[in-house]
Amino acid sequence: QVQLVASGGGLVQAGGSLRLSCAASGLTFGDYAMGWYRQAPGKERDVVALITSGGTTTYYKESVEGRFTISRDNAKNTVYLQMNSLKPEDTAVYYCASHRNWGRLQIGLYEYWGQGTQVTVSS
Repeated sequence: QVQLVASGGGLVQAGGSLRLSCAASGLTFGDYAMGWYRQAPGKERDVVALITSGGTTTYYKESVEGRFTISRDNAKNTVYLQMNSLKPEDTAVYYCASHRNWGRLQIGLYEYWGQGTQVTVSS
């Protein structure tokens, strides 16, 4: 049974930082591209950052580029999202997802989806 367990969310003031983690089990982690998505109340789900299976290529939503960094540790079956200079508009539930095909993950398709972790940024 595949599980993606996200953690690390919380309440932070604007300008602060958080580090999200997503621990995967039940799959060959190194075969999968991974991604972080978010959904704010009343808004559609949005891709935040993606990383290829080997970690050599990343993609960022324009509004987070330069502030967020996605990384992965294939030995620990974990993908991370370091979020710096947080803004109130970053407030959302953050989810991690995986797909063996990088291109499909880029267009929002996924094979596995984890539970979310709430990030709240106060002004």
